[in-house]
Amino acid sequence: MKEEKIKHLEFIQNIITRMNTNSFQIKGMTVTIVSALLAVYASEKEPTFILISIFPLMLFWFLDAYYLTQERKFRGLYNDLLKGNKSELKTFEMRPDLYKKGKYSFWSVLFSKTIWTLYLITTVILIIIYFCLTNK
Repeated sequence: MKEEKIKHLEFIQNIITRMNTNSFQIKGMTVTIVSALLAVYASEKEPTFILISIFPLMLFWFLDAYYLTQERKFRGLYNDLLKGNKSELKTFEMRPDLYKKGKYSFWSVLFSKTIWTLYLITTVILIIIYFCLTNK
């Protein structure tokens, strides 16, 4: 394998690592913010804070899906370069825009098992808790 190709693959791997780190940090921020809002609810006994916690949850769901979409695109680029499928790319060219459909689409990632189970189920649980508290 050429030295240039190896370097190109290393650059792509670094981008994949950054996207994965961003996704992990978003999950951490989600837990922190939602927990903080639930703690405020616990001290104030105001159910509105439970509903307010749904907004950052949805926001972070979309952000997480965005970074995971980018990660998938760069993984596709990495795999294709490794196999020699993207020989038309210039040296060190990054073209994640070549990957748009199927598993590389934003909507596919947004509703993938690993993402929607975390965010959607948490949202549903928060809504159920809110309605249980307000319908006493």
